[in-house]
Amino acid sequence: MIIQFRQPDTEIIGELKGKFERIPKQVYVSGTHMAVIGLDHFNFTVRESAAIREVITETPSYVQGSRVFHPEDTVIRLPHTQIGGKNFTLMAGPCSVESEEHVKRMAAVAREGGATVLRGGAFKPRTSPYSFQGLGEKGLRFLREAADENGMDVITEVMDESHVPLVAEYTDVFQIGARNMQNFSLLKAVGKTRIPVALKRGMSGTVDDLLNASEYIASGGNHHIMLIERGIRTFDNKYTRNTFDLGAVPVLQKLTHYPVIVDPSHAVGAWDLVAPMAYAGTASGASGMIVEIHDDPEHAFSDGPQALKPDTFLKMAQHVLDLRRLMDAWEG
Repeated sequence: MIIQFRQPDTEIIGELKGKFERIPKQVYVSGTHMAVIGLDHFNFTVRESAAIREVITETPSYVQGSRVFHPEDTVIRLPHTQIGGKNFTLMAGPCSVESEEHVKRMAAVAREGGATVLRGGAFKPRTSPYSFQGLGEKGLRFLREAADENGMDVITEVMDESHVPLVAEYTDVFQIGARNMQNFSLLKAVGKTRIPVALKRGMSGTVDDLLNASEYIASGGNHHIMLIERGIRTFDNKYTRNTFDLGAVPVLQKLTHYPVIVDPSHAVGAWDLVAPMAYAGTASGASGMIVEIHDDPEHAFSDGPQALKPDTFLKMAQHVLDLRRLMDAWEG
């Protein structure tokens, strides 16, 4: 049940919250909205009824992430970046942190292209256990130093619940990879922090699966969440790594208040297809984009085929930002 109050009356809201918690029920408040989990009927007093505009009994399972509960866009504020709302955020960097020197070079390229968030993996979940698995804490330190030298924020993947405290020391945003979208113990762990979380859609995850996964994070008290569309696995993966579900972007924006980010690199898996899909992702209305770059992709430690060389990235980034400015002008 979601209760919409006529105004933010803290006295009435506080009294009702106390009543529901004594039942007991889980209660969440956002401005003039209160969500009571597992309750579809309640006998309100005359005073309480006068303060209530509407009671909604049919609510989505991802209640805290829904616009029914929180109509306004969530805006995530980092030291150098605002994500969501009217903002468009560019995130870029290598797939893996390969060395101190290399990630610093790529950070400078990313910043030149207008990126304010540096991406890079220090712990890499790979299909083969014999592939490069990342530099661990050393990689995190190199990533943090590269970002700080360029006035950028950091996004990096956390793979395991036990890694959360360590990664938290270095990152501004936890990334939850596609393979971990429904790793509920990990989602609960990052939900107990107040560090923003970028949750990637699983390769076979539906829109509802993604939103329900985000609710595990929100239920822990962390509402600094963004969702990443990175393509899903379909019957045809001969020419692209995944099927880039751009229709999910406006669908998610209609259903949830969280920012929606697109990842054309993982969607298509081939560098020459990244730019066209980056433009399409921008045109879909996404709140931002995350892409992979590398100056020697043929010898990259991971995901070289989808990485953009610096010159290609800079050209693409300029077109993406120009397109976004044009879209903003259309909206007045």
